Amino acid sequence: MAGPIELDLTRGPISGHFRALAIPAAIGMLFNTLYNVVDMFFAGLLSTSAQAGLALGFQAFFVAISVGVGLGAAMSALVGNALGAGENRTARRLAAQGLSYGLVAAALLALAGLWYGPALIRMVSEPGDYREAGLRYFHWLLLALPGFLLAFGCNGILQAHGDAVSMQRALMVAFFANIGLNPLLIYGIPGLIPGIGFDGLAVSTVLSQTGVMVFMIRQVLRRRRMRRLRLANLVPRLPRFAEISVQALPTAVSFMVMLLSGFVLQFALKTFGEHAIAGFGVAIRLEQILLLPVLGVTGALLPIASQNFGAQNFDRVRMAVFQCWKVGFVMTAIAGPALWIFGRSLLGLFTDDPEVIRVGLSYLRVDSVILPVYMMLFSINSLLQALKRPIWTVWISLYRQAFGVAFFVWLFVGVWGFDEIGVWFGTATAVATGLMIALLMTTHVARHEIGGLWRPLHRS
Repeated sequence: MAGPIELDLTRGPISGHFRALAIPAAIGMLFNTLYNVVDMFFAGLLSTSAQAGLALGFQAFFVAISVGVGLGAAMSALVGNALGAGENRTARRLAAQGLSYGLVAAALLALAGLWYGPALIRMVSEPGDYREAGLRYFHWLLLALPGFLLAFGCNGILQAHGDAVSMQRALMVAFFANIGLNPLLIYGIPGLIPGIGFDGLAVSTVLSQTGVMVFMIRQVLRRRRMRRLRLANLVPRLPRFAEISVQALPTAVSFMVMLLSGFVLQFALKTFGEHAIAGFGVAIRLEQILLLPVLGVTGALLPIASQNFGAQNFDRVRMAVFQCWKVGFVMTAIAGPALWIFGRSLLGLFTDDPEVIRVGLSYLRVDSVILPVYMMLFSINSLLQALKRPIWTVWISLYRQAFGVAFFVWLFVGVWGFDEIGVWFGTATAVATGLMIALLMTTHVARHEIGGLWRPLHRS
């Protein structure tokens, strides 16, 4: 068995570190997205209402696991900073407290989810079969919260060590497990095991994600710097929880605002019927597949910048940002035309409903134009997290994904009378103006933390 991966990101070519981190991360996210596509495919075999319900329930569930996204980013930043500064004991203790934090957060969020999940789903849907499907799907997924949160936290710890391969392997296995579990749980085995129908989609996720969690915890414990970890290190300590919260909660809030903006979109779309919601749900998963390389690169920026910021190698932090942007622009230049050319055919793989395809294709074509803007925003979020200033991502998100989306969608649909495409135009306008604000804020933070973002690089 190969030994654990541990990279010193403060040395060696920046481009090499991006390849080592971004490629496995993108592959892992590809299988994670395909996992969701498999769920959407089997839901489509059941009914359009099942597809729309899956989109609703998953959106509500993501509000809960936004804390896991924040925890993963916090662990990558805090542990990466400690490793870059050569403080291995601090890194180990932070990692242990991060695992405890994930367990406590999962328990609290599961309880809160019993109230807010149904409230959100009812707010953005009309009474009917698709609402009931969304409610059932959400309630089942609450059982998967420990698996999601701890897996995110462990992935942040491993990324801080330069290891993006472990999560890739876990997500690949989960994908293939889901292919087998979905039909088994939905339809059963005739004459032997009865199927549970639509609920099988959620039960499959609970089982596979729990397996991902177990594997990721094992990988963390195999790190050389984690071998001295003791059970006593896992006892929650308020100072450490506070330190983690300062890093995790702003990112979680930013992610939550993004998800809530999805509910704003669904609220606007519900007036056009369940076909609009189903088309949006299918299209956004296809878009995610083409964004995966971009997400891999922008996600890799976080541990690279984090270690170098901890080591006070500020010029390498700037080099990492510019390398990320260069590669990201090339990737989005390829992904955009692909959405225009192949969008209709790809949507046809998941539904034969012409109205669902029409809505989905309009979303993909508008969104393809602003892919470079998304790339810039993702990289800015990673940089601010690495500089331990994630609170700025909250202000960016509040404008772009709360005020901006609501205002511009209202303008295009409510005032100017556009149909579904007005929802996409409003979102695009919010994203573009949000980038302008983000660049101003990031320039200000970088001036104070690393001596500026746009300074000439000193190459050795």
